Amino acid sequence: MYEERAARLDGAVVWTRTLGPAAGPSARPVLPDGCMDLIWADGRLLVAGPDTRAYVPEIPAVVYAGVRFAPGEAPGVLGAEASELRDRHVDLADLWGARTARRLADEVTGAADRAAALERLVLRRAAGAPPPDPLLRAVVARLRAGGTVGAAAAETGLGVRRLHRRSLAAFGYGPKTLARILRLQRALALVTAGVPYAVAAHRAGCTDQAHLAREMRALTGMTLTAYAAGSRSA
Repeated sequence: MYEERAARLDGAVVWTRTLGPAAGPSARPVLPDGCMDLIWADGRLLVAGPDTRAYVPEIPAVVYAGVRFAPGEAPGVLGAEASELRDRHVDLADLWGARTARRLADEVTGAADRAAALERLVLRRAAGAPPPDPLLRAVVARLRAGGTVGAAAAETGLGVRRLHRRSLAAFGYGPKTLARILRLQRALALVTAGVPYAVAAHRAGCTDQAHLAREMRALTGMTLTAYAAGSRSA
């Protein structure tokens, strides 16, 4: 069972997930979404970096709680550039030290509401972190709405090369990759809602259904049909 709600941290989401016996030996794949997560998983605190491909844990935890940061928001809170964590899932101890990570994990584990405890941890950390870059927030908003990288670079005054450099630290990859991932997420939201593939592709900004199918395979290793079937059974 999966549930989520808006977090008190701007743009973030608090989520929980419990896997039952029907989940089998592995969980459903987590598809790239441009985000990073701080995760409590069966007593451990983990950081999920920005993915460029689908991720499935080999031995999934049974109970999860997480805070999902909006694209570009996690590095300031976690104290690590996103490019260092691209396509990686690491123990929080690797970033904050074993003693601190163990203390915080115990704090969350012992809480009656683990998701709320994890959210409080993130809020404390965010209070002492540098504020998010408003220009990169504007870039994310532009790309999320279907704008081009060139237009986003021009509107923010960053220029394409400078935007690329800053994107690596904030998002873990360049703005073109982020734009592709956000476009795919728009298309999959439509597919999940029952919109035909060709229509979803057009509305999301793909050239055609074949373009969407290629992006789906490139970024997730899945077909649209397999994704739709998994969404219906979830």
